[in-house]
Amino acid sequence: MATAIFELHPECSTAVPADDLRLIAALREGAEQAYEELLSRFQQPVYTLCLRLLNDEGEASDVVQEVFLKVFRNIGRFRGQSSLKTWIYRITVNEAHNARRWFFRHRGREVELDQEASDARDWKDTIPDGSRSPFDVAFDHEQANIIEAALDRINPVFRAAVVLRDVADLSYEEISEILGVSLGTVKSRILRGREALREELKGELKRSRPLRLVPNPAE
Repeated sequence: MATAIFELHPECSTAVPADDLRLIAALREGAEQAYEELLSRFQQPVYTLCLRLLNDEGEASDVVQEVFLKVFRNIGRFRGQSSLKTWIYRITVNEAHNARRWFFRHRGREVELDQEASDARDWKDTIPDGSRSPFDVAFDHEQANIIEAALDRINPVFRAAVVLRDVADLSYEEISEILGVSLGTVKSRILRGREALREELKGELKRSRPLRLVPNPAE
């Protein structure tokens, strides 16, 4: 049975900024410039989000490609019930989770041949810094690596909520739409994720200073 194609109805327009409406219309028409604009606006933020969720450059790059393939293929089905950014981030989180599950299923069957070379590289040496994240502002290189490792050790469900809030700087409402859960669940996951991250970081940071990544639970 053919999949229905949804149009942007007038009642949905308040959820979608005017620039997004223009871009969506151009994408649906297949305008090459629209595809370039979409990548210019979202490619780096999507990559950063993937990297925080997966902590692996190669995996993050692969997921970014999958995300934009899905966006290009499904732009005609975009309902307009959220912003374009929220919709793209929802796809990103889902694809990152799928990639992570695949990785853990197959990691035991593969042999890493270039581990020494990959360990010598840091993603900050190869990825252009489009905008400074809370990590970059608050911590030096060594501390950022400690936090990245700690993030990788906490429950992926909690990590996604913390990254979307404290790295991507999204609102609770946006995170609720992206994850498809209630606001109460979002706040609970962020709180539990921050607490789990604090536990992982205990005794590891050399300096004691307020952590933007893990603010007070009352925030």
